[in-house]
Amino acid sequence: MNAMTDPRPLYRSAAGQLATLVGTVRPERLDGPTPCAEYDVRRLLSHIVGGTRRIAVIGAGGDGLAVAPYAEGVPDDGWAAAYDEARERVRRDWADDARLDALVRVPWGEVPGRAALAGYVMEAVTHTWDLAEALGSPLELDPEPARFALAVARRVLPEARREEGGHFASAVPAPEGADVYGQLASWLGRRPLVTA
Repeated sequence: MNAMTDPRPLYRSAAGQLATLVGTVRPERLDGPTPCAEYDVRRLLSHIVGGTRRIAVIGAGGDGLAVAPYAEGVPDDGWAAAYDEARERVRRDWADDARLDALVRVPWGEVPGRAALAGYVMEAVTHTWDLAEALGSPLELDPEPARFALAVARRVLPEARREEGGHFASAVPAPEGADVYGQLASWLGRRPLVTA
């Protein structure tokens, strides 16, 4: 199987990279800004862990929409462990090949499992960029998951289908020389975090 038929290897790669990045966050950085104006680093981590728990439940055959999109009660020094536990659940709960063809319910509708997991590759990669921007890009990022995520984003989020006030703003021009992460962020309406 390839990434289009089985997104699990790319999800594992994207999640592993994100785990490394989450592991670099120190408690004193949690109140810092991110490219998402409504999120500080703590709230972004809460969303990353909550979303990962959601896709794990979906992989196990449960109702992902019943899972809060934010993780509450995680101590400031517990984000890396919380994310590791959630991504391990995803690995375990998506191990059965049959989950790829099963219809599942995600925030954007009822889709085959492979489409749901591809969407969560896009989410993991996008939030990797968000967190890397917030932390001053401490790691060199693997372009492979980002290339896949950008292809998914262009297919499922064409400019014409975006709603005013929706989760994704209109696409903005990518900065000159932007890597594939920057191109994805621009396609999703994000701008690099400008700090003084």
